[in-house]
Amino acid sequence: MTSLAGKTLFITGASRGIGLAIALRAARDGANVVIAAKSDVPNPKLPGTIHSAAAAVEAAGGRALALKVDIREEDQVRAAIERTVSTFGGLDVLVNNASAIWLRGTLDTPMKRFDLMQQVNARGSFVCAQAALPHLLAASNPHILTLAPPPSLDPRWWAPHTGYTLAKMGMSLVTLGLAAEFAGRGIAINALWPRTIVATDALNMIPGVALERCRKPDIVADAAHAVLTTPAATLNGRFLIDEEVLRARGVEDFSGYAVDSAQTPLIDLFLES
Repeated sequence: MTSLAGKTLFITGASRGIGLAIALRAARDGANVVIAAKSDVPNPKLPGTIHSAAAAVEAAGGRALALKVDIREEDQVRAAIERTVSTFGGLDVLVNNASAIWLRGTLDTPMKRFDLMQQVNARGSFVCAQAALPHLLAASNPHILTLAPPPSLDPRWWAPHTGYTLAKMGMSLVTLGLAAEFAGRGIAINALWPRTIVATDALNMIPGVALERCRKPDIVADAAHAVLTTPAATLNGRFLIDEEVLRARGVEDFSGYAVDSAQTPLIDLFLES
């Protein structure tokens, strides 16, 4: 399997950034792509809405469905999944991309922000999977792919921003648990994380990061495509790194993914240098 043509993907947080890049890569194959996000009106601080993303998917060759969804709300998630199935006749892929970030210490983390991260990241990934699984289990090559890092208890990742690390590792542990629970049932449940920092709007939350030392979201999108076109029965419970996935597919030159190919890319959070 080398194409997502005719497959239906439900991608959370797909109005911009990595989620949108994954949507556009699938669209180029002729996939059906559900843009599930909260952004339905333009925001001067954050470019892109579910409608602009859907238009881009259509322009790239796919079929799009723009759905305003707050993944903290179970009823909205379940309704969106049912709308997806009724529109496209099934569901093949769930991409848990939506994530909230706040890279501050304990004394600088309002509980409202702490709660948001836990509700969107771990809980949101769980509720989306719970709603999607009955349909995915009926698909021919089903995947759940979550944008989350390899689990780590290394204090250096916890001390600077315990709230965010807890929320992000929560996504990783949801992946670990679901992969074990549904092992042997023909569904691939994995996580994917970028080797280097990716140039997205989330960079505004990371003080001092040099944009020129980042890679474009396309590298994660190409790695996600490689994962999602792999036979589901052969890939489960893995914590994959975008660069390693692409190297396994024969990619050796990553300069085209760089914002500035003359710069050395910065290694992302939660990974060894």
